[in-house]
Amino acid sequence: MITVHHLETSRSQRVLWLLEELGLPYELKIYKRHPVTRLAPPELKKIHPLGKSPVITDGDLVVAESAAILEYLVERYGVDAQGEAAHLSTQPGTPEHMQLRFWMHFAEGSLMNWLVMKLVFMTIPTQPMPFFVRPIARELCKKVQKQLIDPNLQTSTAFIEDHLGQNQWFAGDRLTLADFQMSFAVSALISRADDARRCPNLSAYIKRMEARPAYQRALAKGGPVVMG
Repeated sequence: MITVHHLETSRSQRVLWLLEELGLPYELKIYKRHPVTRLAPPELKKIHPLGKSPVITDGDLVVAESAAILEYLVERYGVDAQGEAAHLSTQPGTPEHMQLRFWMHFAEGSLMNWLVMKLVFMTIPTQPMPFFVRPIARELCKKVQKQLIDPNLQTSTAFIEDHLGQNQWFAGDRLTLADFQMSFAVSALISRADDARRCPNLSAYIKRMEARPAYQRALAKGGPVVMG
């Protein structure tokens, strides 16, 4: 039995979506974030030394990191899948495979770095601090966002918007692993970047993704995707 150690409002939502698309049975263990720090609880370190989510166990095997988990599940169980779920991988050497590989790396290697920084610098001014420090913290955080974080998010948003204007899904005209890997990132992008909410291609993509019955089942089981 596959067990998903799922931290609320985290990247592990993409793993639940894939499992639902594959039609695989799994056990779901939900972990709550610390109410103040919003960090993962120490119990996750009993599953994997990094204490992060997503992480799954499959028998005696422990697999961490989103991309590694997604690839493992498709390589191990995708051969028995039906319909669209049987074609979530791409043929090496094809343009679709190069797109899949790019977006699998882009999600965490490029986009999520800036989205995490955005969340951090949005949150800092709300943390407990002496009253006379708060205006300084607020202005400093605004300046970092304006001069560093937002320009990089705007570049990524424009790049994604252009790509989705030419492709229905991230690797082409069908659902692939790239879409699962990018799913959390695009949800976070819509949540944290004003420009993204004004992008018609990105908005249409998210509607296609969220309309899938498997995605809706994963959402019902795992809860909200991103932190408010």
